[in-house]
Amino acid sequence: MTPPAPGVSFAGLWGEVAPLGRDPRTGGYRRFAWTPEDAALREWFASAAADRGLDVVTDRAGNQWAWWGDPDADGPGIVAGSHLDSVPDGGAFDGPLGVVSAFAAVDALRERGFVPARPIAVAHFGDEEGARFGVACAGSRLITGALDADRGRALRDADGVPMGEAMARAGHDPGHLGRDEETLRRIGTFVELHVEQGRGLVDLDRPVAVGSAIWPHGRWRFDLPGRADHAGTTRLADRDDPMLAFAAIVLAARTAAARHEAVATCGKVLVEPNGVNAIPSRVTGWLDARGADDERVHAVVAELAALVDEHGGTVAEESWTGPTDFDPALVRRLAALLGDAPVLPTGAGHDAGILAAAGVPTAMLFVRNPTGISHSPEEHAEEADCVAGVDALAAVLEDLAR
Repeated sequence: MTPPAPGVSFAGLWGEVAPLGRDPRTGGYRRFAWTPEDAALREWFASAAADRGLDVVTDRAGNQWAWWGDPDADGPGIVAGSHLDSVPDGGAFDGPLGVVSAFAAVDALRERGFVPARPIAVAHFGDEEGARFGVACAGSRLITGALDADRGRALRDADGVPMGEAMARAGHDPGHLGRDEETLRRIGTFVELHVEQGRGLVDLDRPVAVGSAIWPHGRWRFDLPGRADHAGTTRLADRDDPMLAFAAIVLAARTAAARHEAVATCGKVLVEPNGVNAIPSRVTGWLDARGADDERVHAVVAELAALVDEHGGTVAEESWTGPTDFDPALVRRLAALLGDAPVLPTGAGHDAGILAAAGVPTAMLFVRNPTGISHSPEEHAEEADCVAGVDALAAVLEDLAR
């Protein structure tokens, strides 16, 4: 069968994946790791690969690879892809755009008769957002060894279910977790296409850009103790209410971020016992901090940690990713290949950053998001820009796989 043209291929694939895991109440997506929604996405990926005669391999962490050619005989290969999971009520494009575009780019190459000299693969990385177990890019961190296997298995979701148990329930053996040398040696170059999570391309009036770097970023949990008591009978002077400390920390995070020219977000909080008429006994909050360099981020975190300590609380680092600079020679090569495409850094973390830190030659492409909004149902990309992204990715794969 003749592969469909890029635009037709993209539209068909997008129509298949778009309904999966969508919450009809909010219009957002809830595609969390090792859930029934995740299983449906994995089945879709395997089906799309089978339709194209690609060989699907699942690595030790559960990431999926669909190979056009044999990476063991003729590799290492050129890999394109991204993730399919989401944040709570996330947008449609963050992650899936890269996977769908990779399949469509393979279709485009085959349509014009290109025969790669090196194998090409489409990759689906699991648990990139970390929405369920709290560590972002878990799939790529596990295979590179950046996330210890024992720690990964022990991570727990909000219901106390360990990641290892969730994997086992979904049919993946958690005993296989660990650095995956076999998978890593198959990757010659990784290219991740992603919707832009900002307004860089809107301001430049361009549909596609090449990524240059990822800002350093991390997540910290802070626990604030208090004393449960009655909301109606306890005098204000007699209260030990940790929500007051939490409110102070949220405001301080904004002030510190502005002072150090960084960004900081307290977007998740757990309150115990979480009753309307009960003074909390404990508050647990999370800080996400990012900046153009390590010093800015650590300065914000240090200020917040000092404030937490003043309130008798504790702070624990849950994840940290240092600055990632993609291979400058590869960035220049792809920008020139794509007609002097703009080159942009990003404050968003990606599997590409984890692979680059592990020594894999890596690049990113960004597709314009006219709203500039991400991690929200308002995230968007026009179909024409998506097709431009497919064309760009196909050109990159053709150039690298010659």
